[in-house]
Amino acid sequence: MLVVMQRDATEADVEAVCGAIRRMGYQPVPMPGQQRTAVGLIGNDGQVDGSHIGGMSGVAEVVYVSRPYKQVSREWRAEATVVSLAPGVDVGGSSVVVMAGPCSVESEQQIVTAARAVRAAGASVLRGGAFKPRSSPYSFQGLGKKGLELLALAKRETGLAIVTEAMDEEGAHLVAEYGDCIQIGARNMQNYSLLRAVGRLNKPVLLKRGLSATITELLLSAEYILAEGNGQVILCERGVRGFDPATRNIFDVSAIPVVQKLSHLPIIADPSHGIGLREHVPAMARAAIAAGADGLIVEVHPTPDRALSDGAQSLYSDQFARLMAEVRTIAEAIGRAVAPPPGTAAVTLG
Repeated sequence: MLVVMQRDATEADVEAVCGAIRRMGYQPVPMPGQQRTAVGLIGNDGQVDGSHIGGMSGVAEVVYVSRPYKQVSREWRAEATVVSLAPGVDVGGSSVVVMAGPCSVESEQQIVTAARAVRAAGASVLRGGAFKPRSSPYSFQGLGKKGLELLALAKRETGLAIVTEAMDEEGAHLVAEYGDCIQIGARNMQNYSLLRAVGRLNKPVLLKRGLSATITELLLSAEYILAEGNGQVILCERGVRGFDPATRNIFDVSAIPVVQKLSHLPIIADPSHGIGLREHVPAMARAAIAAGADGLIVEVHPTPDRALSDGAQSLYSDQFARLMAEVRTIAEAIGRAVAPPPGTAAVTLG
């Protein structure tokens, strides 16, 4: 339920509504807007009778949210949410944010070289895994805290914001200390204890769609994070598991406009995992931007043939540079622009 206040409603009117919601046994969430304030009600699993609130002083209308995910829905918040990762790096606005880097942090030389290359090509965020969930227990699992320290070093060298994955609550606190955005991978999309944990941290979260998750399930997972008080959530379409082994996954480009209609949260695309084949990643990246994605997260490695994980889907640095030129052209064609690296002057479209 959402209580929309009148434009001239006073602070006392808003507090009275909040008090009425508390007496009903639920939690009020005041949301000041540019023209008027709304008060959301959370803690209910079904429809609430708010007829008595509709007659209170300063109340314009009571809106019943029909979606199972409340705070994530457009019914709850009509305007798009913008998540700030660093000064000048905003996901969900008019610009397109590109995150790029290797699947795993392997060494100081590797991550610094990758960071310099993706920044030179125009990326504004460096991705790289310090903790790696792998299907085989014998595969490279990441460097752990050492990997986070190397990411912090690359950030100092290049100024790029950092996004990296957390696999458990302890790791989430470490990532929050070293990085700018906590990634929740596809395998952990429904790890509800982890979702609650990152919801209690004051840090942006990148939530990837699960291997077999529906769009509703993705949005419900985001609701867990928002329910804990963290509204800084970026969704990510990374493909779902299909029956055809010709590609790693089925890259669901249609999910991008569907999510944008259902939710106010920004959504980016991961074409690297979406198709899993280096030669086809640029095509999927171009399609995602044309479909309206708020950004990309792309795997780029200085020497993909020697990568310790996901080398087959990682772009060479020169391939990524060409892709960035193509992405800029597509973004401009639909009235957007690629966000420049931090510390670089933005280009204003005429």
